[in-house]
Amino acid sequence: MYYIGIDLGGTNVHAGLVDEKGKLLGQAEIPTPKGAEEVADAITQAARLTAAQAGVAMGDVQSAGLASAGSIDPENGMVLHAWNLGLDHVPLARMVSERLELPTLLENDANAAALGEFVAGAGRGYRSLAAVTLGTGVGCGAVLDSKLFTGFNYAGMEAGHMVIHRGGRPCTCGRRGCWEAYASATGLIRSVREAMERDPDSALWRFAPTLELVNGKTVFDAVEAGDKTAEGVLEGYLGDLACGIVNLINILQPEVLCIGGGISRQGEKLLRPLREVLDREEFTRDSPRRTRLCVAKLRGEAGIIGAALVPVYR
Repeated sequence: MYYIGIDLGGTNVHAGLVDEKGKLLGQAEIPTPKGAEEVADAITQAARLTAAQAGVAMGDVQSAGLASAGSIDPENGMVLHAWNLGLDHVPLARMVSERLELPTLLENDANAAALGEFVAGAGRGYRSLAAVTLGTGVGCGAVLDSKLFTGFNYAGMEAGHMVIHRGGRPCTCGRRGCWEAYASATGLIRSVREAMERDPDSALWRFAPTLELVNGKTVFDAVEAGDKTAEGVLEGYLGDLACGIVNLINILQPEVLCIGGGISRQGEKLLRPLREVLDREEFTRDSPRRTRLCVAKLRGEAGIIGAALVPVYR
């Protein structure tokens, strides 16, 4: 059986055709327009392109799944708010379903990415997985007992908005001290910039001559060069990241927890110090059965594969 998955981003509509095992058979990508009708048309075009690229007739496709950022209502297939897409209370699943003449489901992009990793990536062969994506924010999703977990109102796994520093940095959600405000790539970049302003002699300036050039890799490069200011920033960042990861493991006890996003490309430079914290603080640290911490495998393809298979695992 074949399924189409669409990862709806602010820049591009990325579509893929997969089989029931999550194998990606074809892909297509087109720019994301603004406006509801235009977005629905673009999704339809990308879906048909990916089926053609895979050599599969649309009549042989079982369903389509949409992964979208923003505030969504999966039960009613509604994008409630996605300002970067120009969408406000748009019944996007119905609009795409009518165009493709296929059953179409809508899912949060972080949930879809978690499902993709579970089926075809870091979670293959396991029954439970939690996925953390470090980007502009902290996206989280979980598959428990082989079922996508969303909560009764589809707002479960917004772990980026658990507070780790009460009264700390303001967060976009309206709270202060959220995990996202510290552990996201945005949070790391902010911490690096603050350190650079405090220490004009830091080697951080060598890797980012202006504050605007700071990215998620800057602090790792400066630490590699032996810069003490960078070491302090990275230690604080990894401590905040580990705090949220320990919380997730203690609550969910997944077999696997994978980390995605650009920062995850640091591999063992990221994972090794996190594991050291887990060995000290994880509730089950003395158990022979512990959560496996690893880097996500699928990167940009996770959302497509997960969206495609939402009808199977929801």
